[in-house]
Amino acid sequence: MRAGNAGVRLPRRGTTLRVAGRRFGPVTSVLIALNVAVALATVVSAVLAGRNPLRSFVSPLLNDLAISPAAVDAGEWWRVVTSAFAHISPVHLVLNMLALLLFGSELERQLGRGRYLTVYLVSALGGAASLQLFGSYYGGVVGASGAIYGLLGAFGVVLVSQKQDLRGLLTLLGINLVVSFLPGVSLLGHLGGLVVGAVSAGVLLLFRRRRPAAIAGIAVLVAVLLVLVFGGLR
Repeated sequence: MRAGNAGVRLPRRGTTLRVAGRRFGPVTSVLIALNVAVALATVVSAVLAGRNPLRSFVSPLLNDLAISPAAVDAGEWWRVVTSAFAHISPVHLVLNMLALLLFGSELERQLGRGRYLTVYLVSALGGAASLQLFGSYYGGVVGASGAIYGLLGAFGVVLVSQKQDLRGLLTLLGINLVVSFLPGVSLLGHLGGLVVGAVSAGVLLLFRRRRPAAIAGIAVLVAVLLVLVFGGLR
């Protein structure tokens, strides 16, 4: 037995969480925790404003976190970031976090923590850029959907690079894009995140073994998005 065990590699202990038999990486777990923490803060704000948080998180705090082209142009730049971690209702939060669990954990495993987090954040910026350019100037939008659609785009790029079947992902993506046309859903944010997520994943995979080139490519992409968001091009 000792001789047999000597040739067996013991599994390494990781920092991942196991939920329902699956492993969820630390980056995905932290992103979910941040979204939930912001949701709890908006719940408190909703209660203080006399609203029922079980129906909606609408509150003074949520209004301060939402991305609005007019507010961003007025200098409230933080909305570009905070809007990607805020949600309008419990259902909105649960659906987005479920999608993040399902797709984020797998993409974190495929790309690695740093690349995965890069895709997530740049995709959120892509959704903000789309809203800033084409969205309602005085409207307000919140939600992690832009970043999550970016993960879907990135997942498609990974599947292509591995020469795997895309039909399942394309079907799911088609259904979600149809849902994006429903009232109250931000089609622009979804499309912006989807496109930027695919582009950023393509850059990272293309230069996977050339770290300086990958960093330069992502830096150029981020610079373009920042110009679109803050350049007053509308």
